[in-house]
Amino acid sequence: MSATQAAPARDRLRIAIQKSGRLAEPARNLLSACGLSWRESRDKLFCYGESLPVDLLLVRDDDIPGLIADGVCDLGIVGRNELDEQAAARRQAGLADAYQALRGLGFGQCRLMLAVPEEWQWQGPAQLSGTRIATSYPAILKQWLVAQGVDAQVVELSGSVEIAPRLGTADLICDLVSSGATLRANQLTPVHNLLDSEAVLAGAVRVPDDARASLRAMLLRRLDGVVQRQDRKLLMFRASEDRVDALAQLLADAEPLVRLPADGGALRLQTMCPGPLSWQRMEELERAGAQGLMVLSVERSLA
Repeated sequence: MSATQAAPARDRLRIAIQKSGRLAEPARNLLSACGLSWRESRDKLFCYGESLPVDLLLVRDDDIPGLIADGVCDLGIVGRNELDEQAAARRQAGLADAYQALRGLGFGQCRLMLAVPEEWQWQGPAQLSGTRIATSYPAILKQWLVAQGVDAQVVELSGSVEIAPRLGTADLICDLVSSGATLRANQLTPVHNLLDSEAVLAGAVRVPDDARASLRAMLLRRLDGVVQRQDRKLLMFRASEDRVDALAQLLADAEPLVRLPADGGALRLQTMCPGPLSWQRMEELERAGAQGLMVLSVERSLA
C-alpha cells in the first residue's frame, strides 16, 4: 500500500520499536511508564497489548520509517538521524513526506558530525570542495552540501565509516558521534555538527480516523506527562516571609512557589524544578533562607 492510500480501519494501535540496540530497552521502559503492558509472541517479534489495545512490532531501527509510510504501524520510536535520513532520501527521489517526528523523547542522544584527520587545519565548509566524504547518511549529507554550495563526492558506506580515511577510500567522514572515543581511536577530529539526534516518536502524516485516533491522542498525552516530568523534582522547604522573594529569584526556572499551610512561624513552600538539583544550588537556597530542604522524584503527573 502506498503512503497516499488510506490505511484500512483498525481498532488497535501499532507501535514499532527496535528489537535490539541502544533504543530498545529505553523505548520499552518509556511505554511501560505510560501504563502499557504486553504478551510477547514466541518469535519475539510481536507484543500483543494487554492493558490497552496497543501492540508492539519489534523490528530493525532502519525499518521503522518505512513501516509507518506503508501503514503497517501507526507510530514508531526511532532515532531522529534515521528518520531524517529516510525523509531526505524520499524528498530527493521526488516522493511526498509520509511521516514526521511527533515528540522528542530525551534519550539516545548523539550528533551527526563531520570529522577530519587530526593533521587537518579546519577552515570551514568551503574547504570540502573536491573531497571525498564517507558516510552512512548520504541523503542528509547531500542536502547539507547543496545548502553550503559545496561540490564534494559522497562515499556511501554501511558500516566502519571511521576507518575510510586510513584505507584511502575517503578524505574525511560524516558519522554519528556520542562520546567521541571511536573518532580519537582513528585519529579523527569532529569539526562540524550537521544534526543533533535523539530518540523520537514518529507518526504518519495522515492521522487515522478510526478507533486508533483516540488511542493515539491518549498515548501522546501520557508520553508528554512521562517525558516532561521524568527529570523534574518536587522541592519542598520552609522559609520566613521576608526571604520568599530572594528564594523565588534563585528558582526563576522553576514553577511559581506554592504556599502551603504555615508550620509555626515559618511558611511552607514547594515548587517543581526542571532537571536535577545540584548540591551547589541546594546550598545557595539554604544560604538564602530555605530550611528543611527536601527533594522528591515525580513518578507521574497529569498536569
